Amino acid sequence: MAGAIASRMSFSSLKRKQPKTFTVRIATMDAEMEFSCEVKWKGKDLFDLVCRTLGLRETWFFGLQYTIKDTVAWLKMDKKVLDHDVPTEEPKTFHFLAKFYPENAEEELVQEITQHLFFLQVKKQILDEKIFCPPEASVLLASYAVQAKYGDYDPNVHKRGFLAQEELLPKRVINLYQMTPEMWEERITAWYAEHRGRARDEAEMEYLKIAQDLEMYGVNYFAIRNKKGTELLLGVDALGLHIYDPDNRLTPKISFPWNEIRNISYSDKEFTIKPLDKKIDVFKFNSSKLRVNKLILQLCIGNHDLFMRRRKADSLEVQQMKAQAREEKARKQMERQCLAREKQMREEAERTRDELERRLMQLKEEATMANEALMRSEETADLLAEKAQITEEEAKLLAQKAAEAEQEMQRIKATAIRTEEEKRLMEQKVLEAEMLALKMAEESERRAKEADQLKQDLQEARESERRAKQKLLEITSKSSYTQSMNSSTTALPTDLPSYNLISESLSFDFKDTDMKRLSMEIEKEKVEYMEKSKHLQEQLNELKTEIEALKLKERETALDILHNENSSRGNSKHNTIKKVS
Repeated sequence: MAGAIASRMSFSSLKRKQPKTFTVRIATMDAEMEFSCEVKWKGKDLFDLVCRTLGLRETWFFGLQYTIKDTVAWLKMDKKVLDHDVPTEEPKTFHFLAKFYPENAEEELVQEITQHLFFLQVKKQILDEKIFCPPEASVLLASYAVQAKYGDYDPNVHKRGFLAQEELLPKRVINLYQMTPEMWEERITAWYAEHRGRARDEAEMEYLKIAQDLEMYGVNYFAIRNKKGTELLLGVDALGLHIYDPDNRLTPKISFPWNEIRNISYSDKEFTIKPLDKKIDVFKFNSSKLRVNKLILQLCIGNHDLFMRRRKADSLEVQQMKAQAREEKARKQMERQCLAREKQMREEAERTRDELERRLMQLKEEATMANEALMRSEETADLLAEKAQITEEEAKLLAQKAAEAEQEMQRIKATAIRTEEEKRLMEQKVLEAEMLALKMAEESERRAKEADQLKQDLQEARESERRAKQKLLEITSKSSYTQSMNSSTTALPTDLPSYNLISESLSFDFKDTDMKRLSMEIEKEKVEYMEKSKHLQEQLNELKTEIEALKLKERETALDILHNENSSRGNSKHNTIKKVS
């Protein structure tokens, strides 16, 4: 009895010790995950679990976003997940997104997974028109997106219409021009073909390098009012705080760089920005909700911290990540070079094989033609020989008849003719016999000449037959040589080095000489990048001029007009911020 009670008590105590859990769904830009979380977990516990699952180390750019009463909010790291104002039903959904953006994507984004997540998020914002992108830049960005997805352009694989189901351009850009989907695809493919040799991570980084110069890239906008009640927009990004007109999100009226701000605070709905220069007036504004002010302050603190962090020496963790990234980049570059050489050798072997096959077919055709000519020559020779034999027999027969006529004439002459009439008749017969004999002789001579001519033709036909046989023998010897060459060449690709991830050839020692050489290559790449940038700008201007005639002016949005005005004045994102700071 006591044992049963004790067992029940131990079972109930084990049951009480099991932690309570709830289900969470995490949506990234390209996947969804579900986790079972303990009720005591804080935001950091869940965030760290997601980062470990993704293999992400550059965690400072990201956060877990959720929506509450039509307002965006971010999960706080030091607060329990269930203490946030999240819906009660399960699974509780959060979006794993970039919360803060880098100033220079190429220098700051180290991990490939970080670059990929930023690429997907920025691409979606451009397609959803949350970031304004001019038409010519949209086409260029689309070409890099295609390179990232499909790899190198191959006209045999990527045929007309292969982009028909892809969403690559903002609807605003498509509606702005009288252009068919085929025309857009043609222009995207023309640039896509120029990106040959770029790996997925390189194409995505090129996309981000272009996108980060767009005016609305990385800016979080909030509706505010100044002291006079004028409606304005506050923009928070990696460079500072910016004040915009509601109708112009491209060009700020005033900018406060992070290094020129002394203090940021809010009291209820009033937000205060104190510049570092005490001579400059304090800027105050009101937001619509207290929750919005909290969000603004979160973004300000995070962006300011990253701004200051960029201007200090990298931490040991970042230095290690960058060193690993450089080694990984060098290793991948060596792999790509090895694969490129192997591919080139295979292509050359295939070209040689195709050329030999073509030559073999040509020789076979020549052999067939020579064989046919030989058969025709043999048939002609046989016919001529038969005709010559018939002519010779006819000539013999005529000669025999002529001899018989001569004998008959002699016999008639020798016969005595008694009467004059018989004599006259005999003379007439003699004359006819002489004429017949003459004709027979002429015919015999003609037949003899014809027989000689036929013998000469037969001799020429046999000579032609001999030449045809000689040519066929030469072609046959060439064909056998070509077939042996073809068999040896066709075997070339199988002997070439194959790419194997487990192969020892992919183990590299990165010595100082390798790193120095890599540094020199990086410097060379910088020079090439400047030249490419100039070429790129020329291409963008060329495309803009080309499609300008197809533009429907009445469909231009306010942002299109503002962007064109800024472009005509030579204003860019960075020099505009410098002017209004």
